[in-house]
Amino acid sequence: MTTSPAAAASIPPTDTPRLTIDGDRLWASLMELATIGAYRDAETGLIGVDRQSLTDADAAGRRLLVRWMREAGLEVTVDEMGTIFGRREGSDPTLAPVLAGSHIDSVGTAGAFDGCLGVLGALEVVRSLDDRGITTRRPLVIVAWTEEEGVRFGTDMLGSAVAAGRIALADALDLTDVEGHRFGDELARIGFDGSRPVRLTPPHAYLECHIEQGPVLLRGGHAVGIVTGVQAISWQKVTLHGRAAHAGTTPTELRIDAGLAAAQIVVKVREMVDSGRYGRLRATVGRINTFPGLPSVVPDRAELTVDLRNPDGDRMAAAEKDLAEFLETLPQWQPGLRVVTERMAKTHPVPFDPRIRDLVADVATDLGHEPLALMSGAGHDAQEMAPITPTGMVFVRGQYDGISHNPREYSTPEDCAAGITVLANALLRLTEEPSGA
Repeated sequence: MTTSPAAAASIPPTDTPRLTIDGDRLWASLMELATIGAYRDAETGLIGVDRQSLTDADAAGRRLLVRWMREAGLEVTVDEMGTIFGRREGSDPTLAPVLAGSHIDSVGTAGAFDGCLGVLGALEVVRSLDDRGITTRRPLVIVAWTEEEGVRFGTDMLGSAVAAGRIALADALDLTDVEGHRFGDELARIGFDGSRPVRLTPPHAYLECHIEQGPVLLRGGHAVGIVTGVQAISWQKVTLHGRAAHAGTTPTELRIDAGLAAAQIVVKVREMVDSGRYGRLRATVGRINTFPGLPSVVPDRAELTVDLRNPDGDRMAAAEKDLAEFLETLPQWQPGLRVVTERMAKTHPVPFDPRIRDLVADVATDLGHEPLALMSGAGHDAQEMAPITPTGMVFVRGQYDGISHNPREYSTPEDCAAGITVLANALLRLTEEPSGA
């Protein structure tokens, strides 16, 4: 690490925390990005964010991020999936870089912090390095992954999954949203169909800071957490084909009611959770649509999504098997019913690198925190990076029981600054590691 003469005298020894961040500047960036895609929630009256992937709002958010990256002196490139990279050169450009980031796309009912804290926090690390005149040994690369949420094109962590080689580029580009818009066409439409090859050369390490999106840190009184890994996630779409009929004239025993079958699935997945047979299984039917959707017509088709999550891979497999067997029994209740399933996403449990976990925990402790180790219940781009490079995550406490994907999502300025300060000093240690470390 090299520094300007003025900064050199102020840098503490390498075994103590050496980098602070400007919490006010970080907060201002978060709040400015949150104005893009902002809407007023009809139920709560709060301002939320709707910046789904490859929409016009996402394009505007991307342009703002690129401007900020360039103002910070970063070399900006965009890959074939639209993922944005901002590189800060190190004193030895031949060394593999350290990557840090997350995503800025959102669900349709988001807050200001999910994903954005990781990207803008990493950018704040760069700004703070510049403020101190510090040049790291390894390059530091900030990354904003495309379509992490998966709500528009049906596959979460899409950009990072393609970069890591789990999903083929051609398959990703051919995905369509519910209106039939093709991913590759939408990427070109917003002007972010980049030329950088999507397959990522493994970096030295990857580190991501993210809000917890749960209540554990808040209830335990911890500002930050050290993430041990990510649980298994299974998404599938179930389509039930019945037969439309008049609601008043068709006897119950003659109906093939797709809506009834959908309700049975909702009850079944909750029973699976309550049974305890599948360990810490969580199951959610997040979307149900019936057709033709008229009050006086028995539904002839129902579409729903089933989200299963489990930290235990074997128990997840057992839950998926038992759900599949249950779906096969539905036509026995209503002869003539047809059940079609479609895999949307599937990931196995992903443990994070023990050395990176220990390094982040040491940094957090040095900064005066009592970090809590916990597994992530949500999926993150970090789980896609873990198979190709040593990976870790820092969690930041959320208020209101950590609610997320909701306009009430909120982490305090102080907690955001605390998490990014941990990120900053962990990144500083990683970027100073020599070749072969």
